[in-house]
Amino acid sequence: MNFAHLHLLLNHFPVIGTIIGLGLFFLGLSEEHHHMRRAGLILFAVLAFITIPVFISGVGAQVMLRKAGISNALIQRHEGAAMLALTFMEMTGAVALVGLWQSSRMSRPARWNIAAVLLLSVVTVGLMARTGNTGGDLRHPEIGGLQEPTGMEGTLGSFVHTFEPEPDKISNLMVFTKWTTAFLMDLHFIGLVLIVGTIGIYNIRILGIAKQMPIAPLHRLLPWGLIGLGINVATGMAAFVGAPEDYTFNAVLWLKIVALGLLGLNAAVFYLTGLFNHVERLGPWDEAPMSARVVAMTSLVLWCAVITFGRYIQVFQHSIPRVSN
Repeated sequence: MNFAHLHLLLNHFPVIGTIIGLGLFFLGLSEEHHHMRRAGLILFAVLAFITIPVFISGVGAQVMLRKAGISNALIQRHEGAAMLALTFMEMTGAVALVGLWQSSRMSRPARWNIAAVLLLSVVTVGLMARTGNTGGDLRHPEIGGLQEPTGMEGTLGSFVHTFEPEPDKISNLMVFTKWTTAFLMDLHFIGLVLIVGTIGIYNIRILGIAKQMPIAPLHRLLPWGLIGLGINVATGMAAFVGAPEDYTFNAVLWLKIVALGLLGLNAAVFYLTGLFNHVERLGPWDEAPMSARVVAMTSLVLWCAVITFGRYIQVFQHSIPRVSN
């Protein structure tokens, strides 16, 4: 399997998933179907993560397309559409996470959150559809042996295209000076501090350290961890855009993505199985159940793995061969 195969395998999830998520969320607007609204929010959060490896694998597929003689203009158009769709997908996922947080504290998300998710998801569905359409114009001859098509823009497509970033210009902007990368890494570190300082301490308390602290107040600090996560996603993707091929063909980056995915699954186990409700009621000196401690330890181990992999990304550049059959 090569990156073209991986990209084709993954790219259907955000395109189709956003439509399903919008449908679930729309049906859940009435309070009697609040469980469908919650399912839509969860799906948007999951898709926000999945879209990242979809975008990254697209860079690897892009290298193969150029070797196959596909027009660079078509490739750039598809990548620009993907960048814009990725941006709105991440915003939708971020607002969905806020909605899930509000649901855990209140009976339902705030009205502004519901309106924001609805608006962003509608736009994201349209942008994902356009991205899929521009990707279809490429035809991927490196897999199917088809000839290069001619991409046609309609009125709406031309209008949307004016808002799509130009990948090469964005890449040049990210590496314009050495200070750009340094600034991004500083922000990335700040985001990491917010994550460790909130999620890390919360997990440590669940493990039984510093038992004198009640757990509920610590959990109220987790939005700062989500802010840190948002900062890291934004700065990480900005750094990726600055040198996409250096990151795409890096085995350690993919290990980091896998670890982040496992962290998401671990968080889902904690919040969707009732463990959170049990832990939330613990007071000073109370011990969390063994299952919650296992989840907390898993979280700490995975975050350590994410930090370690991030530290070694620069060391293992181009550790994946450019062509793999």
